[in-house]
Amino acid sequence: MRLSPRHLIFLAALPAAALLALWPLPYPMGPTAAVVLLTLALWSTGLLPPFLTSLMFFAAVLIAGLAPPDLVFAGFGSAAIWLIVSGFVIGAAITNSGLGARLAGVLAPLVGGSYARLIAVMTLAAMALGFVMPSSVGRAVVLVPVGMALAEHLGLTRGSNGRIGLAVALTLACNMPSFAILPSNIPNMILAGAAEGQHGVSFSYISYLALHYPVLGIAKSALTVVLVVWLFPDRLAAAGAAPEAGATPLAGPLTAPEWRVAVILAATLALWMTDRLHGVGPAWVGLATAAMLLMPGIGAVAPRQFNASVDFGMVLFVAAALALGAVVNESGLGAVAAEFLQRLLPLHPGQSLVNFLSLTGMAGLMGLVTTNPGVPAVLTPMAPDLAAATGLSLETVLMTQVVGFATVIFPYQVGPFVLAMQLSGEKLGHVLRITLPLAALTFFLLMPLDWLWWRLLGWL
Repeated sequence: MRLSPRHLIFLAALPAAALLALWPLPYPMGPTAAVVLLTLALWSTGLLPPFLTSLMFFAAVLIAGLAPPDLVFAGFGSAAIWLIVSGFVIGAAITNSGLGARLAGVLAPLVGGSYARLIAVMTLAAMALGFVMPSSVGRAVVLVPVGMALAEHLGLTRGSNGRIGLAVALTLACNMPSFAILPSNIPNMILAGAAEGQHGVSFSYISYLALHYPVLGIAKSALTVVLVVWLFPDRLAAAGAAPEAGATPLAGPLTAPEWRVAVILAATLALWMTDRLHGVGPAWVGLATAAMLLMPGIGAVAPRQFNASVDFGMVLFVAAALALGAVVNESGLGAVAAEFLQRLLPLHPGQSLVNFLSLTGMAGLMGLVTTNPGVPAVLTPMAPDLAAATGLSLETVLMTQVVGFATVIFPYQVGPFVLAMQLSGEKLGHVLRITLPLAALTFFLLMPLDWLWWRLLGWL
């Protein structure tokens, strides 16, 4: 039997975990390190479903007595969990009401006869949807099927460069720009929950957006469009270049469900953007929105559809990721790892650029092992020590993680990538043709550009 790289990685982790468990460290550091390593190996390789690995992590920690139950299950009380639940409900409401399909009807005439314009328009649509739908999975479920139908209409057949390019562009655009929008991606939520729970640091929607979106949202998306058009070149068929007026069944005024959902989402976005004024966190705004969208006669998601709308496996995964960070911190492993990293990295007060590139690069490369949602779970407990070593503020050190986990090198690091490409009917491997050069451009171009932007805003 030929072993895949995923199996080899996990097999290599087994003796390493056994060595850590037997290493003469103060209890429970050794066994905790072994459990954490195996959990990260399973998450990163995907040999088991993430929710199953999460349940195994909970069981191992509790049975071995490595941490008390209230610490292990504290993630279920985090704001991150409720942002995820509300995100699933909002996504279901947009789909059920017809707003998602109507959006496709609005976008179709904007494409014209240009393939590059098609990629740019659909990327912009995904970026815009990131502000109103705090779920990468929800955005993919709405936009990827619409994009594939539009590709067929424009003469881009299955397996063609243009259809693959559009699928890859939507896969990335439904996920990557929203790393810069606080309630719109899972790693953001894990970071926000861990920072609040472990360090008492809360992030403002507007300050988070202003710090990250210009580079991670706009500049990175522009590079993605250029790479897709260059690496997947194609042309639109003349017959499909100009869709007939009125060909879409979406013409006409908004229906009553569409109006209700549109008004609720507009109010939600307004509250998210003004959280500093009213003091209500994004998670609790999202929770109220979900309740309204589930309300009979008001929303667009029937209460009986709640279980079908919410992916509780994803909820388990996020809760386990939050618990992993808390357990690492409680066991003392965070302090040990921070001391090791301080000796390894060139971290010194006053060296702003070197410190910034070291911290962001460390977070980006760590995603290869932990997957991107696991980065904040592992690095957040180390933040105070890293802040002391660099002379940067605790909040600045925490924010450098965003630049790191927004850097995707391999598709397996981000679960929604797998879902989106499955929806498109194209192979996941095509995404690698964009993520590899985009990651290189991020390390050598966007990270230095981000450093300049942070200095301009006074964060460094």
